[in-house]
Amino acid sequence: QVHLVESGGGLVQAGGSLRLSCAASGRSFSSYAMGWFRQTPGKEREFVAAITSNGGSTYYADSVKGRFTLSRDNAKNTLYLQMNSLKPEDTAVYYCAATPYPGIVVLPAPYNYWGQGTRVTVSS
Repeated sequence: QVHLVESGGGLVQAGGSLRLSCAASGRSFSSYAMGWFRQTPGKEREFVAAITSNGGSTYYADSVKGRFTLSRDNAKNTLYLQMNSLKPEDTAVYYCAATPYPGIVVLPAPYNYWGQGTRVTVSS
């Protein structure tokens, strides 16, 4: 079992920045690849970014590439998503997720564990 808790969401003006964190507890964090997804009402969960279990590789959705940076600190069991140049269309609930598959995973189905989500609101 892996328990994930997101934090760092909030209200920010367009062009601003936020850093989301995802604290993990339970089984070895470093054995899981991680991802961030986001969801708005009435829409399916959307892939944002993913990172391999060892942190060596990352992958981003085109919509956030160049603005968001995903990283992890396996010593602290924590995943980070630095979000810069935020746009109103980034408004969503953001979820971190863990999968035992060590590589990059962009679909939600292979992720076994999910956090409760943190809300990000970007005002125009």
